[in-house]
Amino acid sequence: MEGKINKRETDCEGKNNITERLKKGKNCKAAVITINVGGHLYTTQRCTLTKYVDSLPEALVNGKIQSTVDADGNCFIDRDGSLFRHVLNYLRNGELLLPEGFREIQLLAQEAEFYQIKPLTDALKAKSAMVRQASEATFLEITDSHDRSHGLRIYCNSSDFITRIKSRIIQVSKSRLDGFPEEFVVSSHAIQFKYFIKSENGARLVLKEDNTFVCTLETLKFETVMMALKSDFKLLTSLDSSKGSIVQSDALHFLK
Repeated sequence: MEGKINKRETDCEGKNNITERLKKGKNCKAAVITINVGGHLYTTQRCTLTKYVDSLPEALVNGKIQSTVDADGNCFIDRDGSLFRHVLNYLRNGELLLPEGFREIQLLAQEAEFYQIKPLTDALKAKSAMVRQASEATFLEITDSHDRSHGLRIYCNSSDFITRIKSRIIQVSKSRLDGFPEEFVVSSHAIQFKYFIKSENGARLVLKEDNTFVCTLETLKFETVMMALKSDFKLLTSLDSSKGSIVQSDALHFLK
């Protein structure tokens, strides 16, 4: 009998505790609210969470949907607590402000979808598109060390552009090459012409290892620059007038 009474008392205490926590949960209607997101506590104004009508935070705070509460009576949301920082900042500022080098845009977009905050979802889509566009930018670098051991180096993160340059060099070569000399290939993104001698008129003659003449180094630079401009690359390098022609520049950088 005593055991049954104790059990009833324990059950009553448990129910009282739950009721007490639910009562505490009514603090969601207070002016300042603390919410628990995945174990991270955030304190903010009620008006911040209710900024966007029909969003999940607004619905929870205004009692449109039933909320779960933690042991302290705070509204509990079972989501990524660290990412909610950016969601809350958007609610506060009305604009998407992310740390430099932020790499979790897709995860944050999922959180925005869950919280049903459409302006944030749209902002993240635009941000994602910008990041994708930046990562797809094509970079071209032409460096001339004026040193036989290093020579002329052409680098582009687009292997297709390097392939086109190789084909063009075969066309302008004076030795009727059957194919582009592999000795000049560094990688699918770079070619480097190390072997050359200066002629009597000062031109630098590009030679294969067997001394076969290919063309002049100036021709290589000119053809590469012309192909870059025809391919809509933009010259980033400020030209030095004292160098004369663009072909005389030591380094040229292009972006598309």
